[in-house]
Amino acid sequence: MNNNDTKNLIIRLFNVSKKFGGVLALKDITLDIKKGEFVFISGPSGAGKSTLLKILCLAEKASEGQILIDGMNLSRISSSKLPFFRRRFGMVFQDFKLIPNRTVYENVALVLEAAGEKSSYIKKKVMQVLRTTGMEKKFKAFPPTLSGGEQQRVAVARAVVGEPSIILADEPTGSLDSKSAQIIFDFLMEYHKKGSTVLIVSHNLNLLDSTIKGRNIEISEGTIKRTATML
Repeated sequence: MNNNDTKNLIIRLFNVSKKFGGVLALKDITLDIKKGEFVFISGPSGAGKSTLLKILCLAEKASEGQILIDGMNLSRISSSKLPFFRRRFGMVFQDFKLIPNRTVYENVALVLEAAGEKSSYIKKKVMQVLRTTGMEKKFKAFPPTLSGGEQQRVAVARAVVGEPSIILADEPTGSLDSKSAQIIFDFLMEYHKKGSTVLIVSHNLNLLDSTIKGRNIEISEGTIKRTATML
């Protein structure tokens, strides 16, 4: 790989393994992901898909190997710099992880408030992403009053409001009906088209169609079993 190719890589894993107790969840993973790439990570339950996302955003630490994010070695990030590092990521979870006693607006605004943005910018930006995800009319609603699909739209808005360079989605459609699942997937693909690197973990291959350009990486028993290029 020449120097220009290396500069275009935003995620690099070298012989990465992760152990929980005596159990290997990931085994010797080596993987390069380009800036702006779409990667669909599939495989059976318990294969290690979610663990892979967790070590990328340092929710878990790798047991062995090296990980570079935009040239930064994760093993060398100090605890004081960790919050700033995590701003590179937008996270979407299967169980939404919204704060139930905060409104839709407040759940999304928290990301920008934590980053120290001005209130005028926060209001403008939050309402912009809520319009994009079709939730602007429910900005005063509380998460428990929303459907699963609506809550996941809010979760997507929260993930993208800080304009992260990388979006990680862990089974974002797993608890949704097929129509809601497709809507959420399409939202994520829209942000991919805007330039974000998007990694989606899912067992639902029905979400993929012939128009999608990217890679499908299949993980089984903690290892990469197959990589297929889409289009």
